Amino acid sequence: MSKKKNSSSIVKVLTQMVLDIFEQNGNTPLNYKQVSAKLNVRDPDSRDIIFEILRDETKTGALKEVAPGKFQLLELKTFIEGKVDLTNDGSAFIITDDEFESDIFVAPRKLRNALNGDRVKVYVYAKSKGKHKEGEVIEILQRAKMEFTGIVKLSERFAFFIPDDRKMMHDIFIPMSELNGAKNGIKAVAEITDWPAEAKNPIGRIKHILGRQGENDTEMNAILAEYGFPLSFQKEVEHESEEISDVITNEEIAKRRDFRNVTTFTIDPFDAKDFDDALSFRILDNGNYEVGVHIADVSHYIFPDSALDKEALDRGTSVYLVDRVIPMLPERLSNGLCSLRPKEDKLCFAAVFELDENAYIINEWFGKTVIHSDRRFAYEEVQEVIENEVGDFDKEILMLNALAYKLRERKFKNGAISFETTEVKFKLDEHGKPTGVYVKERKDAHKLIEDFMLLANRKVAEYVSKMGKGKHKYTFVYRVHDTPKPEALANFAQFAARFGYKINTKSDKETAKSLNFLMEDVEGKKEQNVLTQLAIRSMAKAIYTTKSSSHYGLAFDHYTHFTSPIRRYPDVMVHRLLFHYLNGGQSANEEHYEKLCQHSSQMEKKAADAERASVKYKQAEYLRDQVGNVFSGVISGVTEWGMYVEIIENKCEGMIRLRDISDDFYTLDEKNYAIIGQRKKKVYQLGDEVKIRVKNVDLTKKQIDFTLVQE
Repeated sequence: MSKKKNSSSIVKVLTQMVLDIFEQNGNTPLNYKQVSAKLNVRDPDSRDIIFEILRDETKTGALKEVAPGKFQLLELKTFIEGKVDLTNDGSAFIITDDEFESDIFVAPRKLRNALNGDRVKVYVYAKSKGKHKEGEVIEILQRAKMEFTGIVKLSERFAFFIPDDRKMMHDIFIPMSELNGAKNGIKAVAEITDWPAEAKNPIGRIKHILGRQGENDTEMNAILAEYGFPLSFQKEVEHESEEISDVITNEEIAKRRDFRNVTTFTIDPFDAKDFDDALSFRILDNGNYEVGVHIADVSHYIFPDSALDKEALDRGTSVYLVDRVIPMLPERLSNGLCSLRPKEDKLCFAAVFELDENAYIINEWFGKTVIHSDRRFAYEEVQEVIENEVGDFDKEILMLNALAYKLRERKFKNGAISFETTEVKFKLDEHGKPTGVYVKERKDAHKLIEDFMLLANRKVAEYVSKMGKGKHKYTFVYRVHDTPKPEALANFAQFAARFGYKINTKSDKETAKSLNFLMEDVEGKKEQNVLTQLAIRSMAKAIYTTKSSSHYGLAFDHYTHFTSPIRRYPDVMVHRLLFHYLNGGQSANEEHYEKLCQHSSQMEKKAADAERASVKYKQAEYLRDQVGNVFSGVISGVTEWGMYVEIIENKCEGMIRLRDISDDFYTLDEKNYAIIGQRKKKVYQLGDEVKIRVKNVDLTKKQIDFTLVQE
């Protein structure tokens, strides 16, 4: 190696050491003598080199001269924290908390065993090339998860565990003593127990055996375990739920408004077992209507910091998989004590409204009630009453429906957006195998209930938001939905224009108006799902927070979740806070409730992901018997390695890999949501109709592969 090359590499190392000194000293301005002293450099020649480095790094923009001879790092933070988002090739992007404009790229060898979703500390290189800054993980601050589902592989002296998670790049080494009875090829849950610094693979133990791969129960339980939902309730929790008295005392009734003689009923899906909400209805002497939205009084039965409460908080929500519900509360509460079953006295927390004939609120009241539901309706039964204008409680149902129409009309007039997504349902045989697929229809009966629930949620939020002013606002749990980012909306508008839809983005109201027109117009058309999904993706995500803000999608200034405490923990918090405030309580601790809100938002996302995974699995299972068959589909997504296609007939989605399209070499045109052939310039664009053949189905990966049938 030449002397010149050698000295340049020494200067490079010394430069990094100089920059590190500023970092280690909180970026205090330093001169060359101070930097030299901190590096323990004494001789004049070396100090001159340090002075030259300071000058050079000022020219490159790494440092700035803040006073004559005194320097400081230009980038205050070369250490940042963020979340690991692993890519398919094993490298990662670190998603930061808005400290950098772009995410930080980390090469595979610089990840330090960080796994997808982990919170890490990253050193960001001052001189990064390309559009992303580069860095390396220097510390794992918090593991996202330590448990994985997968398959056990046994050899004579040791075992390996192969995780299902495609973003988990490492197999887990399982000592024979930690197999917990697992046999070769069995599906199980493994927990990482150690990861020695020099080891390529983590070490773990088998925590639960799930069963044989491919069996319905095994696969559904694997999805739950993968997303961190427990498969059963702990004995302590079950015991606590069994100990609760089911007797409603006269003393308790005396504390409540008694609605037992007022016409009341529930409207739910035909297969529902937990009834969260009931509507009471009567015509008042002055000709106005009284509508009571009565919600199961869960907070009467579960107390803060009890085993039941801690379990409900941990879960955050009930989980709705294709073939089962995993309740947030044990069955004794969710299907028994709290469920508003017909012909039984039940305790509720209610929002009661006096409405005029135009559905304007004349009076409102919030408080505890006792009800006696006269009838349990399925949506289909109520729909029949609405359409035929005859049946049980027809007068009440028709009047409620007329009021709901007016509430809905006003909501859209104020700028609410109507996203009518298609919900896929499966017909299952006794073994849970899908025999058919259908799209669930949303009719007036569904919307009737929805509109009164929205009214209760909105009015409860408004009521608390008006308590106290400025810094003295009362802490509450809100459901907020931010306005979409202009860039995301502009991209969607550009795409929708290809189908002849004009999106006016001049104001929130105009945007909502044109989006609603699009949603109405697109209903039943082949591009409905693609456009709806893309529109939803361009929106911000709704979250729980204590910070009072508007709900963009509903065009409400204040909104909360009050109406489903059997299946959502935030609603339990809302009930507790509202009751506390109605009884003259002081404002609750904001920081405490904000943490609970963040956890609830995370669990809501996990539940939605688990639900999607169960749908993907059933779609794959349904198409497994259709390999070789040809279907018409719509391009529902494009990526650099392929395009997703949704089959029109059954809504199942699979991928055509670009390498499998043989007539040309295709590449992604990201801006136009298209893939383009490089020679013949043939374009396949999002929303285009294509013919596909089912090529392959991988149940373990929930993956469906198609090939393109070209004309």
